[in-house]
Amino acid sequence: MSSRQKNLGFTLIEVMIVVAIVAILGAIAYPSYVAYMQRGMIAEALGNLAEMRVRQERYFQDNRSYVSAGVICNTSLLTLTAGLEQKYFVLGCAGNANTFTAWANGTGAVNGISFTINQDNVRQTTAFPGMAGLPFNCWISKRGETC
Repeated sequence: MSSRQKNLGFTLIEVMIVVAIVAILGAIAYPSYVAYMQRGMIAEALGNLAEMRVRQERYFQDNRSYVSAGVICNTSLLTLTAGLEQKYFVLGCAGNANTFTAWANGTGAVNGISFTINQDNVRQTTAFPGMAGLPFNCWISKRGETC
């Protein structure tokens, strides 16, 4: 064995450089991950609103009215939204015998995001944090998206 000893392990500066690189990568990746998760949550609302419109139109075809027993939007809200997963958005509906507007308002991680749809299939994004010029006459799923 030579008189010189081998160095084993890492120096403090090498560890600090690795930690700094990981922190920078994390700072870049985390916002993208949050936006990706948010787009997945938004898909719940868009699917539910489309399904609510289908249910409304089916009822209207049979009854020529969106009102049932004095309740707007053909049935009680529980029946209207039965079977629809409502994990991230609260669903609602308003209207009269000839028109309706259904909406989905975000809660939790998607708080502040709102979408609507009406009897003419007009889809609107009425609220989306960080977006200007609302409402949009389409459903958007990420910041910076346009119709």
